[in-house]
Amino acid sequence: MSRNSLVALALLTLAATAQANDAPVAAAAPDFTLSANLSLTSQYRYRGLMQSDNKPAVQGGFDLAHRSGFYLGNWNSSISWLGDSNPDVSAPVEMDFYGGYKGNVADGVPVDLGVLQYYYPGDFPSGYTSPDTTELYAGIGYGPIMFKYSIAMTNLFGFADSKYSQYFDLSANVDTGVWGLTLNAHAGRQMVKNVDKGSYTDWKLGLTKDFGQGLSVSLAYLDTNADRAVYTNTRGRDMGRATGVLSLTKTF
Repeated sequence: MSRNSLVALALLTLAATAQANDAPVAAAAPDFTLSANLSLTSQYRYRGLMQSDNKPAVQGGFDLAHRSGFYLGNWNSSISWLGDSNPDVSAPVEMDFYGGYKGNVADGVPVDLGVLQYYYPGDFPSGYTSPDTTELYAGIGYGPIMFKYSIAMTNLFGFADSKYSQYFDLSANVDTGVWGLTLNAHAGRQMVKNVDKGSYTDWKLGLTKDFGQGLSVSLAYLDTNADRAVYTNTRGRDMGRATGVLSLTKTF
């Protein structure tokens, strides 16, 4: 091979090496991901029961997830149900703190295990049973369907002697394939230990519209068979009566 040929070959090799070094490299997935959410809802209902006395509520929180499946999070909402149940109580905010693990036991079979602390900062009269509640939960899904079981390791939301109360939650979120609409369906059963007529069933049917960029709107119909003798607040309102709820949510 001539000297000119060797020089040309060397130049081509250097050019190819430089081009390879300049080629984009796929970024490694981050170990942690942080997301946040903010909602405005026409009223706050939890397990079918009114939490904001049929008035609008502001809600928001964040989630920190590790790629291993472990996560931590916080969610908050304005409320009025504690003051509505006792005029001597001042506790306008619900703060939830949770952590757990999400993974898959098989293809298309997700699981979710964790602990959730409901915290209600405020002023309470002497002898008032704390509404703060700690629950353990375990969920398993298949396709769009998810079943979740929760058990209270403390008194449940201020009911005295209600430790080990349970909640059974069956839900489905089905992409309709039309206009970005998702069908939301839910049925739940709250078992309140040692509270006569405190147990009840709740259900929901609704639609969520995804507008992209983390913006969505949902509209749902909710109802319960909660006993009015137990779930009527001091304003005379049935906390479990049927209602519609409209919500606007932005995720970041």
